[in-house]
Amino acid sequence: MIRTRDLTMHYGSLCALDHLSLEIPQGEFFAFLGANAAGKTTTIKLLTGLLKASSGEAWLCGHHVQNDARAAKQALGFVPDVAVFYDKLTALEFMGFIAEIFSVPPDRARRLTGDLFDQFALHPYGREQIEHLSHGTRQRLAIASALLHDPKVIIIDEPMIGLDPVHMRVVKEELKARSRAGVTIFMSTHLLNVAEELADRIGIIDQGKLVALGSMSELRQNAGQDSLEPIFLNLMSASSHPSPDLRH
Repeated sequence: MIRTRDLTMHYGSLCALDHLSLEIPQGEFFAFLGANAAGKTTTIKLLTGLLKASSGEAWLCGHHVQNDARAAKQALGFVPDVAVFYDKLTALEFMGFIAEIFSVPPDRARRLTGDLFDQFALHPYGREQIEHLSHGTRQRLAIASALLHDPKVIIIDEPMIGLDPVHMRVVKEELKARSRAGVTIFMSTHLLNVAEELADRIGIIDQGKLVALGSMSELRQNAGQDSLEPIFLNLMSASSHPSPDLRH
């Protein structure tokens, strides 16, 4: 459902992403980890069509991200690390706007909006202008709007930013449920415990290169460590030297 082949991105002389090749099947919950400036955000921008790769290709649900951009974006639900809204709209108006973009029929949009507002505790804010909402409430609205058209692929960058523990649990349960139902999840996060809890497979990127890839059991076995934190930290500390091959 997500596939990249030799995906590469240069910013002048800087290679931000170096020949990334991934195959993420339908229904997999994939966590993408790395230090700051490792290449995570660049990867997400390439997968969502916000940037054009220097070389290489990417597909979502079989649709080429650049050559078949409309179909690729119809299959995608995207939550960036800093969501962008039309702040003068109310939360309900924004959901209506998203429904129109994705051609969700009005009756279905109203029903799904109600369900999502129930789930993410957004009903009290439905008629509030977005500019007046707290950061956590805006984050919940961003996630709800990304789910409105029942996407086949969800790409989500730092989903837990600004959420309290109650809403973190709601988001984690919803993402995991969608994955079990066949939706492919690509999640970038700095929260190693969240990745370890939720992901079927984990990819770790450093200096634009994929340095580890596998399930938690595979990463543990290859690294000789019991948890994700020492695996990750050891890879980062070895970034100036040849890294152990933890890719599968």
